[in-house]
Amino acid sequence: MTHAQRTNDLRPTLEAGDPAFGVLDNLYSPAVVELLGDLGFDFVWTDLEHAGPSPLDGPALENLLRAADASGIELVVRIPSPDPATVRKCLDAGVRTLFASRVETAEQARAVVRAARFEHDGAPGERGLAGPRAARWGGAADYPATEDEETVVGVTIETARGVENAGDIAAVPDLGFVFAGPNDLSVSYGHPGETGHPDVEAGVSAIREAAAAADVPVGNLTSGPDDVRAKVEAGDQLLNVGSATGAIRGHLGDWHERYRAKS
Repeated sequence: MTHAQRTNDLRPTLEAGDPAFGVLDNLYSPAVVELLGDLGFDFVWTDLEHAGPSPLDGPALENLLRAADASGIELVVRIPSPDPATVRKCLDAGVRTLFASRVETAEQARAVVRAARFEHDGAPGERGLAGPRAARWGGAADYPATEDEETVVGVTIETARGVENAGDIAAVPDLGFVFAGPNDLSVSYGHPGETGHPDVEAGVSAIREAAAAADVPVGNLTSGPDDVRAKVEAGDQLLNVGSATGAIRGHLGDWHERYRAKS
């Protein structure tokens, strides 16, 4: 018995040039993933660079993916480094949209993309062919071709060296998107935490310009509805609009003060 592959609903949105809105689930909770899908977000960002399970923990990823499937939201997974073996492991677990942290050269970006594909730039790719969850344990119809069609793989540019090479990185064939990292750029430019510093803003603009020249979508962080609108107008498409812990803190962080003020 064969099974149809799950399609990546984020891919056509990005290909159409439309914005996609998502939330960082820094609680790594299947319930949060499922709830965000019910709330109508396009994606959940699961960041495996700074916390959470190991990107090699297949069962943990599978549970998050099942929650995403249940409510029709796409799980976007960031891995800690541009390691081809980690790319293959995550994709075999069923991840369809993935991006690598701290990519600084086109060679690193090319290694990430090549590891994610059975065919890359007219030549054989380096995706492993097996029967994992992504292949419905061997039951998926036309698995290699469908995987290459539905998998979206990007990179984060978040260092000064990455910005210098942004044009070459964005030009890598089959690259799905570039994500600007203003927080780490502030560190790399010597202004930790000052994401509004002119050097950091210039770096983000350079990433955006390089991506536009290569016709590659850009992802970015945002800080409220006005900032979201400004970044959509600037051409950014993959937009993180908040986090699970930020939502809890925003709603309950001043609860005690509000309670005492009414007493």
